[in-house]
Amino acid sequence: MEKTLETVALAGNPNAGKTTLFNALCGTAEKVGNYSGVTVSVKKGEFYTPHGRKLSLIDLPGCYSLSGGSPDQEIAANILLGKDSKHERPDLVVCVLDSSNLERHVQLALEIIELKIPVIVVLNMVDMAEKSGLRLDPLKLSEELGVPVVPIQANRGKGLTELKQAMRHPFPSPPAPRWEAGNAEARRTFGLAVTELTARRPTLHSSNFSDRLDVILLHPVFGWVCFIGIMFALFWSIFSFAGIPMGWIESLQDFLIGKVEGKMNEGDLRDLLTQGVIGGVGAVVIFLPQILLLFFFIGLLESSGYMARAAFLMDGFMAKVGLSGKAFLPLLSSYACAIPGVMATRTIDSAKERLVTIFVAPWMSCSARLPVYLLLVPMLLGGSEGGSKQALVFLSIYVLGTLTAFIVARILRGRLGPDEIKSHFLLELPPYRLPQWSYIFRHVIDRGWAFLKNAGTLILGIMILLWAATTYPKLESDDPAEVLAHTVVGRVSHFIEPIVRPLGFDGRTGTAILTSFAAREVFVGSMAQLFQVEVSDDEQETRDHIRDSLAAEKWPDGRPMFGPAAVISLLIFYIYALQCLPTSAVVAREAGSWRWAVGQFVFMTIFAAVASLLVYQIARLFNLA
Repeated sequence: MEKTLETVALAGNPNAGKTTLFNALCGTAEKVGNYSGVTVSVKKGEFYTPHGRKLSLIDLPGCYSLSGGSPDQEIAANILLGKDSKHERPDLVVCVLDSSNLERHVQLALEIIELKIPVIVVLNMVDMAEKSGLRLDPLKLSEELGVPVVPIQANRGKGLTELKQAMRHPFPSPPAPRWEAGNAEARRTFGLAVTELTARRPTLHSSNFSDRLDVILLHPVFGWVCFIGIMFALFWSIFSFAGIPMGWIESLQDFLIGKVEGKMNEGDLRDLLTQGVIGGVGAVVIFLPQILLLFFFIGLLESSGYMARAAFLMDGFMAKVGLSGKAFLPLLSSYACAIPGVMATRTIDSAKERLVTIFVAPWMSCSARLPVYLLLVPMLLGGSEGGSKQALVFLSIYVLGTLTAFIVARILRGRLGPDEIKSHFLLELPPYRLPQWSYIFRHVIDRGWAFLKNAGTLILGIMILLWAATTYPKLESDDPAEVLAHTVVGRVSHFIEPIVRPLGFDGRTGTAILTSFAAREVFVGSMAQLFQVEVSDDEQETRDHIRDSLAAEKWPDGRPMFGPAAVISLLIFYIYALQCLPTSAVVAREAGSWRWAVGQFVFMTIFAAVASLLVYQIARLFNLA
């Protein structure tokens, strides 16, 4: 393919401001974060120099080195070396350095200079460096490195004109390294010497705002107190603030159902639209506010600089289970949805640690499990929603899933053995900054749309199929139970009941579980359809109707079908089972093999079934059935 435009690549460490510079040059709005590896894909754009030349710009994943084993490092290295079949080797590399962390960031610049490709070094965030007391000498740095050096402030657009001027034609010639190329120790020594010459540091007695704040937030005791408080506030805010928009969504859903029922006569088509289509869409959209809020708070923690501190705090604890602090963000993201959590494992250098994190990420109770918990927990406690006891049960559910994930991670990490290359947890602690609201909101919108597009279409299709399976083949009878037994779902329920009965479930509950293997959110709607529950205009009232209906169900011997033992068994199953086909597809892609995804699915399903079986049978021994 003939090359039409000269290509400029942006390279640099995480948190150096590459993506901010990319947006400033191309006029786009990509996500910016302060956690290592937030940007793990290659973005493309175009811009013009002051001379009227049009250039193609690619934003490489942030990395600390070109020789690591993480996917972001491999992507950056392959593109710069011309080994990537999807991208041509760039004609010029703009290496973006954080001026306040020059000693560390310059090491990557030296590696890139060794590639014998034209390079321009950008000193970003010079304002923050100067506020911290650093005295920069860009001219001396340019002289030492043998490449143009341009100081800029990308978030305010300062220095962009000078940078574009530096991209003159022809591009600067590849420099000749003044150190022994390929020698990591020689490169490190030269980088330290250059930093000492070109970035005068403040006296040892001075400290900036970030340093003073870190004395508290990274303290062995107070740091953990702050971390727990922040995490508690995060989840409390999600559950508290999401109620208002969720009510709006419910009202809109009820309005649409009312309109359809008012315009159409009774029949299968009207039932399909109200129960299958509108009900299916509502089953997805109702959880969108909670997901958006979680992504908003994660983005807030990232852009402010705190997320890196949280990962630093968690590193010591996670080392005990065979993981590093780099696994913290993927696991935290999985509380909203396992899909972005699995994708975020690309930042982990160790291939084996990355696989372990992918494997256990679905055990972080994602927001898709909330409908199940909201239905079952009040049944377990015999009261209405809300209250400190139910809050304690919810906390216990999340803790149980998380602890199990850590235990399995420790066992699995040991069985996989040590890595071929020792992986170290290297993490940049960026200065605290004011949140970049435009980027946060853009990230939230993108994530929300991805959720609706990927999960929504799947769940909608399942709900339509479930409606059809509970409707056909039809039987003329006045007995609803007899009509349902004649349908596809009724026959499936009859077939699987002997399998799920030891777990405390009847065939209808087993069928609802089967439908939720594609997406957990389907379970509540499936139970409503399978147990012939009247759906109200109010979601709270609907859940109450479902609970009342289930509470009235009896086994043939007169025992309650949904006593404490059965409810606990259901909760345990949903804590552990991997019921999300989109997650399995993403796992297969990120792990590079469907065998890993299938193995994960089978293991978690068997684990959930065995745990549920044991809990139910033990609970019966204590007369909790």
